[in-house]
Amino acid sequence: MAAEQPFTRQDVYFSSGDNTCAAWLYLPTGVAAPPVVVLGHGLGATREMRLDAFAERFAKAGIACLAFTYRHFGDSGGAPRQLLSIKKQLVDWDAAIDYVKARRDVDGARVAVWGSSFGGGHAITVASRHSELCAAVAQCPFTDGLASALALGPVASLELAPFLVRDLAAKVRGKAPVTIPLAAPPGSPALMNAPDALPGYQALIPAGTTFVNEAAARVIPTIAGYRPGRVARKVTIPILFCVSNTDTVTPPAQTLRYARTAPRGEIKRYDAGHFDFYLGDAFEALVSDQIEFLTRQFASAPTPSTLEPDRATSR
Repeated sequence: MAAEQPFTRQDVYFSSGDNTCAAWLYLPTGVAAPPVVVLGHGLGATREMRLDAFAERFAKAGIACLAFTYRHFGDSGGAPRQLLSIKKQLVDWDAAIDYVKARRDVDGARVAVWGSSFGGGHAITVASRHSELCAAVAQCPFTDGLASALALGPVASLELAPFLVRDLAAKVRGKAPVTIPLAAPPGSPALMNAPDALPGYQALIPAGTTFVNEAAARVIPTIAGYRPGRVARKVTIPILFCVSNTDTVTPPAQTLRYARTAPRGEIKRYDAGHFDFYLGDAFEALVSDQIEFLTRQFASAPTPSTLEPDRATSR
């Protein structure tokens, strides 16, 4: 077994839109210009909810990491709070990529993206737009809002309507958003109310931290219309899809159909549930597969020493 690479972690911030995103930067100690992977989380989640676990393992394998929190959530900027905007989150991804490319302590020519759940859907979208990236990882990815809405059930979906109407009215009047729970017990109005949703989210929250389990209800129609899986066929870089066979939030059948359209896609399937991916044996299996994939893709990419002299020093 190869020795683990020591690493450091820094608190950093980068500009996105008219505000900033808070992030952790992981740097393998003593490694000149390591490749770097950008990590983004799922629906309303923050980087404290186990992104550090994946980033630490990647850093120990010699891969630098930037794990960030979207604007309007956690300790990132943005007002109003708990505003889940797909458009803004995709801008945050672009800003994070620009940030690592501009740093001199990582190799900006060897960048990958990693997203989980809703962030996994974003990773597909981002990969379709950034052909210069080395690779992408989409973990239990949200690929089709309509499929997820059907999984939620028609009655549960209709129960969200009053929240949406009240929040849209609040937006017009310039009032604070009307929020809806991100996760709740079965039968309760929420963006996710599968039996494992609420306990799954709660299991990811570190002791001593506070997670705000809500989002502005105005996001409901945009989530339903967001279908990032449809652009998987446009992803020309290598992309790894890590799919839960028993996923209650992002139906695996639809995800697999999309994943198979990616020209350079690889698929790994796991019996663990959507929220099991972050802990225990499932986490160990996932992170091992992802390290192997990322290491392989970074190894086939040009390094600074193989670049033209003027390109290697232009950063």
